[in-house]
Amino acid sequence: MAVKHERRFHATNVRDMTLSAFGASLDTITVNIKVSGTESATCEGAFNFMVESTESSLFRNGAVMIRRDPDGNTADVNGIEVEEHSLLVRNVRHLAREARPTCATNGFELQTQPLADESLNFTDHVQVVEGYYDQCAALVEQATGARAYAFDHNVRSATGKKDQQRIAGGQHVQGPAHLVHGDYTLRSAPERLHRLAQPPSGNDTLLGFLETGKGLIPLDEAARALDDGGRFAIINVWRNIAEEPVGTNPLALCDSQTVLPEDLVVFEIHYPDRIGENYFAKYSPRHTMYYYPAMTRDEVVLIKQWDSAGPFVRANGEVGDMHDPGAPCSFSFHSAFVDPDTSEDAPDRWSIEVRCMVIYD
Repeated sequence: MAVKHERRFHATNVRDMTLSAFGASLDTITVNIKVSGTESATCEGAFNFMVESTESSLFRNGAVMIRRDPDGNTADVNGIEVEEHSLLVRNVRHLAREARPTCATNGFELQTQPLADESLNFTDHVQVVEGYYDQCAALVEQATGARAYAFDHNVRSATGKKDQQRIAGGQHVQGPAHLVHGDYTLRSAPERLHRLAQPPSGNDTLLGFLETGKGLIPLDEAARALDDGGRFAIINVWRNIAEEPVGTNPLALCDSQTVLPEDLVVFEIHYPDRIGENYFAKYSPRHTMYYYPAMTRDEVVLIKQWDSAGPFVRANGEVGDMHDPGAPCSFSFHSAFVDPDTSEDAPDRWSIEVRCMVIYD
């Protein structure tokens, strides 16, 4: 059961509530809360949603947006007003194997995938791109049976964000995202695939790593995936990169089958060289949240950020995934959350998510 709180947070108070730093330094929300152990079947989590009065939207309209500088930091905010809700969060570790969510149907799943190189420095941009991307693409290929291309990543830590720590050769460490959201939209997902078939430019993660004049994905392959009858997906590989199990700001994931188009609000991210989009979420009591407490470095969560074969996508936003539950789901809302039943000495969460573009034949 979800309980609506009266506290609301306006854009002037959420300067850091961006795609890569929702709530990382909010004065009005406690974000450095510790997650409890794996013994409880459920916990009560505090989540931030767009206020109920926000107009739902599927396509870009300029109403909710931020501007970001080349370092990924927020320069301007408009139209973001959030409210806090308390939701029951289900511990997937307590579910029978056959009852556990899957990436294909619900939008996420846990896998045991030890690091190929334990000495990898995740705060070094070159080491991550050259030493970790291939492992992420390979495990996504194994999970989907399709071709996968790793193309971007974020490292997140509340203390790293607070200390303005910079990735060697890359951007600043981002904070855990404390706003329920999905990473792509009906417009931005196909645009991202199109851009990945072009030579990298601007602040693209792969700038300097590819052959001059070449994109990450062959043009003909991208064109087939974008055509009618083609299929592509975007899947994140989320991993704890600390030595200790995740103890703060745990990640919650929303079952795609419990989301409807009216829950969505387009959020525009204006970069120096392009405009990206996410979907922010408006609260609904039908939303069902799950988490994997105390994740270790040997575990990853696959998070489906987009699938062009999903019912929502195929219908251009006219219906939700529950309209055809036997089809692949479209995407999973997700967010860091606050769990009050936790120890005070748990270590800070350090995590990485690597985005992979998936192309189906």
